[in-house]
Amino acid sequence: MAANDTIGDMLTRIRNANLARHQTTQVMSTRMTRSIASVLKDEGFITSYEESGEGIKRRLVITLKYRGKNRQPIINTLQRISKPGLRVYSNRRDLPRVLGGIGIAIISTSSGIMTDRDARQTGVGGEVLCYVW
Repeated sequence: MAANDTIGDMLTRIRNANLARHQTTQVMSTRMTRSIASVLKDEGFITSYEESGEGIKRRLVITLKYRGKNRQPIINTLQRISKPGLRVYSNRRDLPRVLGGIGIAIISTSSGIMTDRDARQTGVGGEVLCYVW
């Protein structure tokens, strides 16, 4: 696992599991990955997530969501925006809209991890972590 960029590792694992049509995937469990998984669950992109293991070997087991008999993934694209080498911040007036509101941007704010809609409603800006649609 990539110890330096847990968010990028999480997004890549979800993206790869979606392409391979896996039911679940495991990612390193941190406060940030739990918060992102919570936002994805609340927005309906994943079915559920749960924590397994103890201590340093804690993992999040994420259950992916598909539609139809052909098992088309709900998540079409996961795009990392803010990276460790180039952080991207946005104030409350310039928060991005993903595909005109069809997708979501996950924002790290002083009030916690939330979607762009919630951040706009709360009136806070922050670091733009990723786009999901």
